[in-house]
Amino acid sequence: MLADLHVNYESVPKYDKLRKVETPGMRVNWDVEKMKLSKDKTQLTYNDFLTLDGIPVAVYDYKLGTRSALEWVVDQYRVKVDKRSGIKNDPNREGNPRYIVDLIARVITVSLKTVEIVKGLSEL
Repeated sequence: MLADLHVNYESVPKYDKLRKVETPGMRVNWDVEKMKLSKDKTQLTYNDFLTLDGIPVAVYDYKLGTRSALEWVVDQYRVKVDKRSGIKNDPNREGNPRYIVDLIARVITVSLKTVEIVKGLSEL
């Protein structure tokens, strides 16, 4: 079950308690430049238009090395330009503009379920 959860992370249900807070008067924009977590890590500033609120603290109990899966996504899914080559890495998807927002909601689900499964395992 745990392996299936991780292998098929893009098809798990999105965390349904995540609130999308849109900035009034701003144009709808799903593109990300660089995301930032709040100090208490319960909110994620996605861009000037959108903040994701209601991130459960338990999400950060599932770690990939020294940081949580969500922190990894926040760090990796941003626009970057390689200093040597000048090549731009842009994670935004023209054909699926909400991909990163949906990915975040799914990573939250995977993280919470992983923590739940691991807690249920007996000690060796």
